[in-house]
Amino acid sequence: MRAAVLHETGQDKLEVLDDVEAVGFGPGKVRVRVRATGLCHSDLSAMNGVLPQPAPFVPGHEGAGQITEVGEGVTHVKPGDRVVICWLPACGACPSCKRGQTELCLAGFMNAGTPNFKRPGGDVFGFAGTGTFAEEVVVAAGCAVPVPDDVPFDIAALIGCGVTTGLGAALNTADVEAGSSVAVIGCGGVGISAIQGARLKGAAEIVAVDPVASRREAALGFGATRAVSPDELADAKQSVTAGEGFDYVFEVVGKSATARTAYDHTRRGGTLVVVGAGAMDDFLQLNMFELFFDEKRILPSMYGGGDVLRSYERTIALWRAGRIDLESLITHRVPLAGINEALDQMRSGTALRTCIEI
Repeated sequence: MRAAVLHETGQDKLEVLDDVEAVGFGPGKVRVRVRATGLCHSDLSAMNGVLPQPAPFVPGHEGAGQITEVGEGVTHVKPGDRVVICWLPACGACPSCKRGQTELCLAGFMNAGTPNFKRPGGDVFGFAGTGTFAEEVVVAAGCAVPVPDDVPFDIAALIGCGVTTGLGAALNTADVEAGSSVAVIGCGGVGISAIQGARLKGAAEIVAVDPVASRREAALGFGATRAVSPDELADAKQSVTAGEGFDYVFEVVGKSATARTAYDHTRRGGTLVVVGAGAMDDFLQLNMFELFFDEKRILPSMYGGGDVLRSYERTIALWRAGRIDLESLITHRVPLAGINEALDQMRSGTALRTCIEI
């Protein structure tokens, strides 16, 4: 089968090969024919080594497809079912799951260290234990979440990561208060989803912050009340909040510099929500006096900060009701053979989400 492979961490191009085989099928596993997958910035972060991932590997973790085969003991899906690939399934038994914090379950991360593809030259890993830049993938049954047949594959793929992460940051982690002021730094697919979440919660002012003009323009169509470049953020803080700072600031870039900017533009007693996935050697510096004196809440948001399955259901319900726009998030489409074009679109900021049609 065909799959896009990164041979070594640090390479900026993927090679689409036709000699890759999905392996590991057996009890408790399912085989999925991937139909659509989104390109998430986390895929780039794994490629360049910001996020740890053994190589060689097949990137992609935001995917949807159809079940073609189920292993012994799998009862919640059957061949032909439409599914979203969940890269962070909950085991249901660990302390985090028992506390109801299923997004902190580590079972899914354990999958990342087990090869689920192979080539004549040896084993190949799947990013985050999945690897959806492939025609087929074998995953643990919990990674395959059934969705109704009226949800198109491209929309279902977005729900698998970016939309769930951004919406959840606003709805679950921050629980944005109606009438509040919000700034979102980084307006790709995840940031736009956070904007939609803040709009749903009734935020009065939502300022979108991004260096790319096309993304700023797009943000206005998704609910932002104004859109500014990073060097205009201070002026927006002054005009929107009289210089006090925003009630909520979402950092959706994953860098200490933007997290520091987000902190500085959050009002005293306000909330900074860290959504972007950053590097382990990139440190955010805060002095102990400001940490105590400003009483700002710093809330990391992992995969939307809530129960993933419930979040999927909620997202589908909101989309069906016309309360959120998912179709317009997909600004570009390419076949698997054009995956490197999609990478360029992500790096340049020209795409909110590129759908790879497989």
